[in-house]
Amino acid sequence: MHFHETQADVAALPKHHKATHDERLVIAASSLGTVFEWYDFYLYGLLATFIAKVFFAGVNETTGFILALGAFAAGFIVRPFGALVFGRIGDMVGRKNTFLVTMGLMGLSTFGVGLLPGYATLGVASPIILVLLRVVQGLALGGEYGGAATYVAEHAPEGKRGLYTSFIQITATFGLFAALLVVIGIRKGMGEDIFSTWGWRMPFIVSIFLLGVSMWIRLQLNESPVYQKMKDEGTTSKAPLTEAFGQWKNLRVVLICLFGAAMGQAVVWYTGQFYAMFYLEKILKVEGASANILIAIALALGTPLFVFFGWLSDRFGRKYILLGGCALAALTYQPAFHMLARATNPALVDASRQAPVLVTADPGECSFQFDPVGKNKFDASSCDIAKAYLARNGIDYRNVAAPKGTVASVAVGPVRLVAPDPAVVTGKERAAAIKVYGESLKDTLSNAGYPASADLSKANKPLLIGVLFYLVVLVTMVYGPIAALLVELFPSKIRYTSMSLPYHIANGWFGGLLPTTAFAMVAATGDVYYGLWYPIGIAAAAVVIGLFFLPETFRRNIDD
Repeated sequence: MHFHETQADVAALPKHHKATHDERLVIAASSLGTVFEWYDFYLYGLLATFIAKVFFAGVNETTGFILALGAFAAGFIVRPFGALVFGRIGDMVGRKNTFLVTMGLMGLSTFGVGLLPGYATLGVASPIILVLLRVVQGLALGGEYGGAATYVAEHAPEGKRGLYTSFIQITATFGLFAALLVVIGIRKGMGEDIFSTWGWRMPFIVSIFLLGVSMWIRLQLNESPVYQKMKDEGTTSKAPLTEAFGQWKNLRVVLICLFGAAMGQAVVWYTGQFYAMFYLEKILKVEGASANILIAIALALGTPLFVFFGWLSDRFGRKYILLGGCALAALTYQPAFHMLARATNPALVDASRQAPVLVTADPGECSFQFDPVGKNKFDASSCDIAKAYLARNGIDYRNVAAPKGTVASVAVGPVRLVAPDPAVVTGKERAAAIKVYGESLKDTLSNAGYPASADLSKANKPLLIGVLFYLVVLVTMVYGPIAALLVELFPSKIRYTSMSLPYHIANGWFGGLLPTTAFAMVAATGDVYYGLWYPIGIAAAAVVIGLFFLPETFRRNIDD
């Protein structure tokens, strides 16, 4: 049973314990395997352009739309189901064997993407198989994290669980770095022509060698001592799902964990590493490769802090470090992103202030300006035509309601441009009018000082890197201690199951779908900062719930 230790108990903990060879092997093997799984998971995103060209070519528009969305979201959506499946197996069969299985599934599905024939060969079966492989990846990732975190924590000595598990927290960042390096290396070595033809498959194919090395290392490990003790004593759970979620005593803790910790951690993590990149590229007009480099610099500077905050949580507790990161995010995201805009593209900020963009239109004619795969032309009304250009180009604008039947217009400072009216122009004439209107808007915006792209030579680079680094610091505050917190919240015999589900609901749904949700909010309102209210609201809610209901765990005994 969990308990809070007295000061005397804490004083007795091995404060100067040095990691043994076996403990270092546990950390290295668990972390390396998880890096490999994140490498596999990120490859799909990095090579999505080539994947779409090969697997979705020739599919009719409706089918292509559905499959494109499915392939994008499937890996995130199914993660909680992977947590249920493999969490149950991990509590019934063991930690080690379960995350060997998840690693194998992840590696083989990634290898399969590299060998999968395209649409030209298999027809519609090709994109369907691709989506299924992506589902397998998501299921495997749903089982991997809980196993690695539990395994490491159950090997860690008292007073060191935050430090030891913090190395697992670095793996997602290292996985992204590994994927980037492999893709860049192969691309440079082969040349762009060969890479775009078939070379893009090589990062997927070479993953089979990484899988072999990772599997071999993990096979050297023994079962965790906590699980082995339960197995020897015959006290392992026979029905982990029922015990974890069918009994209110434990389900209550699962819900507190989800809403009072994990969902806040998830949105801070995805905002600091992914939404920030989207914001640089789509809103601040930074060229893609430069945005990647800027984020990589911030991550490189901030990565050691995962370990620092894990170590700090062993001294002062997990709860207030994690909730402190969420609170800082909720309070500072708006000013931080405004500061990022000023540092990165001052010309754009000045133009927005001196020549604000206003869209005057009948609200009843305006569609929801969100098009994740670029299939909607938004030309059914003058309002749609007026807003479509602004939404595609990330232009900040404000809405002004007009009487019913008013033809929409866009004002850039003192210049007003009336949009084409679809009731008047149809067919080819409408397409030509929309093109001319877009060119007129482009010229008007340019004349008002709106830059087509960011000029980084005029950026305040120390401030730019400083803001990105600050966002990563918040990531490390919430992510460094959470693995230890999750492990300590639940009893040993249902730990794998109990901790995995809230973590992957939070990170797969609240976090993984954050860029899509935030972009939808920006596109719907025209306010480029409006999408930040999604992570701000989630992080603030986590702080309130966590303060009242989340227990402190860092002095708990996890052996029972």
